[in-house]
Amino acid sequence: MALTGTTIFSHILPVIFGFFGLLFIISGVLDDNKPKLGLGVVLFVVACAFPYVVLSSLL
Repeated sequence: MALTGTTIFSHILPVIFGFFGLLFIISGVLDDNKPKLGLGVVLFVVACAFPYVVLSSLL
């Protein structure tokens, strides 16, 4: 079954990506560091889209 590994992709990895994305966004804004801000935005967007992309292919 494909349901055994879906918890990792739907609940654990998006939270980790979102948390680090927010940290990079805050750090990039406070330090005026554009690459760090861009990395934070990309990580946050990946965290939002990750469950939909991965789980649609798994299920």
